[in-house]
Amino acid sequence: MSPAQTVNAALVAATRVLREVGIPDPARDARHLMAHALDVDMGRLTLLGPDPLPAQAATRFEAAVAARSARQPVAQIVGGRDFYGRRFRVTRDVLDPRPDTETLVAAALDVPFGRVLDLGTGSGAILLSLLAERGEATGVGVDLSEPACAVARDNAAALGLAARAEIRVSDWLDAVAGSFDLIVSNPPYIAQDEMAGLDPDVRDWEPHGALTDGGDGLAAYRAITARAPAYLTPGGWLMVEIGPTQGAAVRALFCAAGLDRARVIPDLDGRDRVVTGCKPTDPDAQKTAFRPD
Repeated sequence: MSPAQTVNAALVAATRVLREVGIPDPARDARHLMAHALDVDMGRLTLLGPDPLPAQAATRFEAAVAARSARQPVAQIVGGRDFYGRRFRVTRDVLDPRPDTETLVAAALDVPFGRVLDLGTGSGAILLSLLAERGEATGVGVDLSEPACAVARDNAAALGLAARAEIRVSDWLDAVAGSFDLIVSNPPYIAQDEMAGLDPDVRDWEPHGALTDGGDGLAAYRAITARAPAYLTPGGWLMVEIGPTQGAAVRALFCAAGLDRARVIPDLDGRDRVVTGCKPTDPDAQKTAFRPD
């Protein structure tokens, strides 16, 4: 890719390359990568289009296009992803925060909480978004992966939330103590036999332990519902992201765990995305919590 190319010419060439390898939206991705190479906001690319592409930026852009051609996700290449109005650092050690997960954040912000626990925190996107929106809240994020915890700590520091967010290594609730008004999780929910059909951007580049339980996709929900209610304050909420076919099964687990008002919330595309349930305020109510439909 010649440094003498204009920004527009380089974008056209990169779009063609990305299209040829099957990237779903090559023009959009090329623009993301160009903005990264030039270290500018994407909105400025139109103004810069006729300008020659500087040699250093051309080298960065060429490397970025090559990485995307190998199906590395854009967020990993540029090092971050916008989520719920904030920028989060992303590496191969964490899931790429997706717009679907904003449904979980929005649902959590509909209930009162002062203390929140995020199980399988990854980049910390869910926990930190909640704390950023609730200025008096504090929280704990746990993950089995220390590298993932390091990313979450970096994001907490970058967002000015380190004093209110504790990040620690834990196998679900093993290293957790205390009680919480809200427990959230986006656990691994892809069944092992579905992994081969995933987009290569996900299957080949994101941590498998955060994608699948190696079984039917419900193991994490069984583990969480078996223990999380004991860590909830009376009236506290458990909320989890799910795959679009798992609503009934996960809601049944919530009901079996004694959680009240268990329901399934769809995402903006109308697909089942979040299951929520509340710990009864009356201890005796848990004995007679309603059963699944």
